[in-house]
Amino acid sequence: MVQQKFCEGCGQAHKCQEVYEELGHAEGPSIARKTLVAFLLPILVFIAGLAIFEGILAGLEIAADLRTVLGLAASLLVTVVFVLIIRASNPPNRFGG
Repeated sequence: MVQQKFCEGCGQAHKCQEVYEELGHAEGPSIARKTLVAFLLPILVFIAGLAIFEGILAGLEIAADLRTVLGLAASLLVTVVFVLIIRASNPPNRFGG
């Protein structure tokens, strides 16, 4: 009902349904791989880095708080470098993303 009131003054209101149907049938490549690389992989890299650096820093005689901060910082650095490498290896598509 709100949609109908919104579309009352629009001269293209009758074409909206056609446009959305056409967009729904658009063919294109699957984005599942890019979605996993963009969202899930950096999280996994961060968690793995955190576990690795925590294991490395556990052998050092430093305060637990400092060990946590160093582990987080190192894991964040590794994750940022990983994301930059992935972005450099994937050229932008025609939509700029």
